[in-house]
Amino acid sequence: MQLPTTFDALIEQANQLNLYRKLILQLNKDFLLANIDLDFHEDILPSSLKLILHETVYKLIQEKFTDYLNLLYIIDVSENQVRALDGNDTLKLSEEVSFLILKREWQKVWFRNKYS
Repeated sequence: MQLPTTFDALIEQANQLNLYRKLILQLNKDFLLANIDLDFHEDILPSSLKLILHETVYKLIQEKFTDYLNLLYIIDVSENQVRALDGNDTLKLSEEVSFLILKREWQKVWFRNKYS
C-alpha cells in the first residue's frame, strides 16, 4: 500500500474507493475510545474535516496533553513519526500530527476494506 503524501491525495483516494464515509466512522470510533468529545458528521466536507481535526489536535496539545498522547496511542500513530516532527511551532505541529492521524486511520480503513 502506498500511503498518500498530502491531505488532498488522501481524500481523493478515499473518494475514489468510496471509503470516505468509513474513514469518518473510524475517526469517530477512535475519538470516542479516547474519550474526546468530537463526532464528525458522516457528510462532512473534507475542508471542514481538516480544519476541525487540526483545531482539536491543537487544543489537545495546548490544554490536555495527556489526552493528546492517549489519542495517538489509541489511533496507533507511529511514535517515531511524531518525534521526527519539529515541535517548535505548535500550530504547524498540530497540522502535521492531524495528517499523521488521518493517514493511520486511512490505513486501517483501506486494509479492512481490502482484506475482508
